[in-house]
Amino acid sequence: MCEITGVLNFNENNKKFQFNLDNSVKKMNFNDQNNSGYFFYEKYAIFFNGNFFNYKTYIKELKTDGVNFISETDIEVLLYLLIKYGTNAIEKINGGFIFAFYNLSNNQCIIARDRFGIKTLYYYIDEKNFFFASKLKTLLKYSFKQELNYDVLKTFFQLNYIPENQCIIKNVKKLKPGSYLFINDNNEIINEPYYKICNVNIKTNNTNNENYNDSCKKLYELLNDSVKMRLTADFPVGCFLSGGIDSSIITALAANNTTNLNTFSIGFNNNKFFDETKIAEIVAKKFNTNHTSFKVSNQDLLENITNVLEYSDEAFADSSALAINILSKLTSKKLNIVLSGDGADEIFAGYNKHLAHFQILNIGTKEKIIANLNYLWKILPKSRNSKITNIFRQLYRFSNAYKLSPQERYWNWASIANEKYINELLLVKPNEEEYQKFKNEYINFDFATINEILYADMNLVLTSDMLVKTNFTIANSLEVRTPFLDHNVVDFAFSLPDNYKITKNLRKKILKDSFKNILPEEVFTHPKHGLEVPLTDYLRTDLNFLIENFLNEKFIKEQNIFNYKIIKNLIKRLHSKNPDDSAAKIWALICFNKFKINTL
Repeated sequence: MCEITGVLNFNENNKKFQFNLDNSVKKMNFNDQNNSGYFFYEKYAIFFNGNFFNYKTYIKELKTDGVNFISETDIEVLLYLLIKYGTNAIEKINGGFIFAFYNLSNNQCIIARDRFGIKTLYYYIDEKNFFFASKLKTLLKYSFKQELNYDVLKTFFQLNYIPENQCIIKNVKKLKPGSYLFINDNNEIINEPYYKICNVNIKTNNTNNENYNDSCKKLYELLNDSVKMRLTADFPVGCFLSGGIDSSIITALAANNTTNLNTFSIGFNNNKFFDETKIAEIVAKKFNTNHTSFKVSNQDLLENITNVLEYSDEAFADSSALAINILSKLTSKKLNIVLSGDGADEIFAGYNKHLAHFQILNIGTKEKIIANLNYLWKILPKSRNSKITNIFRQLYRFSNAYKLSPQERYWNWASIANEKYINELLLVKPNEEEYQKFKNEYINFDFATINEILYADMNLVLTSDMLVKTNFTIANSLEVRTPFLDHNVVDFAFSLPDNYKITKNLRKKILKDSFKNILPEEVFTHPKHGLEVPLTDYLRTDLNFLIENFLNEKFIKEQNIFNYKIIKNLIKRLHSKNPDDSAAKIWALICFNKFKINTL
């Protein structure tokens, strides 16, 4: 993959710009097309990172226009589409990407990001310079004032990740998914969206023109087309197979469209609660894939922990990145491209919070009883470490959220920690006005329909957490493709009414019904778990050295950012019989401190 990075220097009369690339454009031969990350033609240049899956559909059109192709690659096709259509070419791309396109004859530039944020692009602007890069660490190599943005700490320690509308470095921004920057010959930088989810009126619980059975058939066809498109590659393509419905569907469709499919799953030797490899093996047997189950030991985790903590561009504390990193490292020894089931939960209502929100919208006697037993759930042991304590944790979260406004309820569903904890933890107080501004971008809905909560998840959880986590595979030279995030699938999903996706006792209804006849029964009867790691056990034992290194009293007090008393209580709770979410909160503190040491 080509790393996209460049500098635009404004001269005194603010009329022209000069572009430079790491590796230096000056050293490149404009007739050399051997690097798959860039392509030159006459006075045009494009630098591309990602995939343009449907590029072949435009070759005939461009040949009719008189284009004489050199390679007929996706990058070359995109360059000629941009020459012909300008910014209107971007919406023709089906895939995950970022690119920078230069028209050197008129000093214009287009920089674009895919619809859902599969790829990331950072940029910085001042009165003299415009810097951009596909990785924050690369951007920070450029010369500008670099300071930690303390205003993001409140959201980071609530969510365990930094939302797309914030950055941990002051004055650095991320190009929004589904948008582009256009730099004209006067050096004006125009930020424009080119995509929004189609066919959706999230406030009115929309209905489409098809009945339920027809919608099931259409969903099957759209997903099948998406998988077929993403199987196209110069090398074999495999699948991550967790045993859940999403990855099982992708595996089933891939197995029907290719031969000798390789599938991969991960489990934990010492903790059956976090191990779903048996279900994955049932699915693999059903579709006759070449399946590998990686059983992770504590030693595996220790050997990979440094890679995870150092790879992240910003502070990132979703601990499942640990599992993704190990899985991708082991998978990359066999192939370089895999399909995953990411995105299905956000568009078809697959999370526990979606069911809980639906139950509150359609409150019954059972839900009222659960909500009113808050005092009981509060004293019972809660953690993610076992089935029963996780149930108590979920019941407590439900009873707390029940009494909140719909907007604060959604934020509560998305958060690991509440504002009271954050206010006690931080000695450095973030700008409260800025915090509310960033937060309101994600909760400015009535949340009267499930589609509203899903739309919010697409903008917050998917882009800022799930896809960031997926990109940890790049550290091991493994490319992940996400068929559920084909915009045709997403647009169709958001055209469906709530009751096609969720009922009082069933999540992802239409997804399950569309594939119930081809998947093993165990996929539907096995409780949803997700790709998590036994973080509480690890921090109590093999990873305790991270607590000693990054959360010791001397280190914390020298920083003067955190209240050590709160951290001390967290550590004490971690080792208690009622750890609740203390492990996740501790992990966030470790990840932040490691980022700060590595970066600034």
